[in-house]
Amino acid sequence: MNLDLLTAVTIFVLGVLVGFEVISKVPSTLHTPLMSGANAIHGIVVIGAMFIAAASHNAIGYVLAFVAMAFGAMNVVGGYLVTDRMLHMFRTRPAAQGKDGQRPESAQEATTQGSPAQNAEVQAP
Repeated sequence: MNLDLLTAVTIFVLGVLVGFEVISKVPSTLHTPLMSGANAIHGIVVIGAMFIAAASHNAIGYVLAFVAMAFGAMNVVGGYLVTDRMLHMFRTRPAAQGKDGQRPESAQEATTQGSPAQNAEVQAP
C-alpha cells in the first residue's frame, strides 16, 4: 500500500467517525430539517460523478460514474421532497366547510362537520 492510498483511507475513516459523532448528537426534532438541507449538498456528488465520467476511459469508470450520479440525484430530489413535506406541516388548515362547499352559517352546524381541530378554530371567539 502506497502513502497516497494510506492517507486517503485515513482521511475517509476519520471523516466517517467525525460524521457519525456529529449526527448522533443532533436532537431528533432537528434531524429532518438538517438532513433535508444537507442532502442538497449531494449536488456536489453529481458534479464529481460528471468529472469522473469525463475523465474515464473504461467501462468500470462509466459504471461508477453512473451509479454515483444516480444516487446523488436521488438524494438531492429526496432532500427537497422531505423539505416540502415538512413545510406542508406548518401551513394553516382551511376553515370548515359545509356539505355544499360553503362555510357553515352557525357554530352548531360547524361542530357537526370537520375535524376537532377545525371545529375548535371555528368556535373560538
